[in-house]
Amino acid sequence: MLQSLDSLGAGFTLASHDLDIRGAGNLLGEEQSGHVKEVGYELYQTMLEEAVAKLRTGEETLEGEGTWSPQINIGTSVLIPENYVPDLQLRLGLYRRLADLEQESDLDGFGAELHDRFGRVPEEVKHLLDVVSIKLLCRRANVASVDAGPKGAVIGFRGDHFANPKALVEWITGQGTLAKLRAADMKLVIMRSWETPEERLKGTRQIMTQLVRLAA
Repeated sequence: MLQSLDSLGAGFTLASHDLDIRGAGNLLGEEQSGHVKEVGYELYQTMLEEAVAKLRTGEETLEGEGTWSPQINIGTSVLIPENYVPDLQLRLGLYRRLADLEQESDLDGFGAELHDRFGRVPEEVKHLLDVVSIKLLCRRANVASVDAGPKGAVIGFRGDHFANPKALVEWITGQGTLAKLRAADMKLVIMRSWETPEERLKGTRQIMTQLVRLAA
């Protein structure tokens, strides 16, 4: 893959946009593929080392109020494949546009545009659009991380803060044994049966939609 990059720093830029959209997640595991596989482990490791160095020297600060990005791990490949959009610079532009979307209607329009320009949207891109949709909901509910798997999801709140804690507790109580707030790290644990990536994406979206309503 690295040999296909046709400009200096292009792979790093591609990785950065992917990181903006999905968060870091599991760097080396299969649970969130598409990032390391897209640019190569060595390049990704270099990117992380440079970011850590900047933080240590004070050259770069952690995400601010308006720039924080939820970390979403659904356990499936989410990316724009090279065989779908061969031109690297064009893919970079699409990633950049995705990272800047703020409304669900904009995301729907983006998906329709992809279909018109490049043909039938592959599964990886469909999953990517679903993840971005979930990310938009996460920001509205102040959710910093979502780790979803076959048995449910673990949801972490940014700063351990939820806008309406009373409503959240009532909702958890109503779920019976299917939800709990983990005392050790204050993360919300949801028990579900989600065997396929599609089930996890749909289920996670439903839960995030509910959290947005509770937070209102």
